[in-house]
Amino acid sequence: MLNIIWPIFIIASFVYAIFTGNVQSVNNSIFESAASSVSLSITFLGTICLWTGIMKIAQKTTFVTKLTIFLKPLINFLFPEMKNNEKAKEEISMNMIANILGLGNAATPLGLKAMKTMQKENNRKDVISNSMAMFIVINTASLQLIPTTVIAIRSSLGSVDPTKIIFPVWGATIAAAVAGVMATKLFIKLKK
Repeated sequence: MLNIIWPIFIIASFVYAIFTGNVQSVNNSIFESAASSVSLSITFLGTICLWTGIMKIAQKTTFVTKLTIFLKPLINFLFPEMKNNEKAKEEISMNMIANILGLGNAATPLGLKAMKTMQKENNRKDVISNSMAMFIVINTASLQLIPTTVIAIRSSLGSVDPTKIIFPVWGATIAAAVAGVMATKLFIKLKK
């Protein structure tokens, strides 16, 4: 669908620019956007490398085990099908920790590993399990204590106070997580 929508927007923009005499402005904005995209990517690269490295180190230590134990009651409540799968619980814990720290880019590979592990226990391979559905909801809500990506964007764009968004992010992600979990639990119960 996006393969259709974006080309339509681009073509419509060029046609509009030609009819309004703003072709030079469109050309300038294309090159400015390309330059700012590269600059923003370089800014994120350092942040991503740092936090991905920290998460890799954490995986090799007892830190993950301790956090898994700390998150165990929550994970058992959210993923009752995974009670006996320690590997899945550890991978889910790592993903949740990365999301809580605002490391969406580090959380993605961890989430994919957790989904693969859950898929191995899924009896119906063509339909996601209840645990997989809950995991998707939790990742989408992305409860964050430290929204590092947003802070990095605000900082790179010259924000006077890039951390000012922390409290609104807390409120929004907590509300999204609670609403998502409640709705998913309700749908799982109705499905049975």
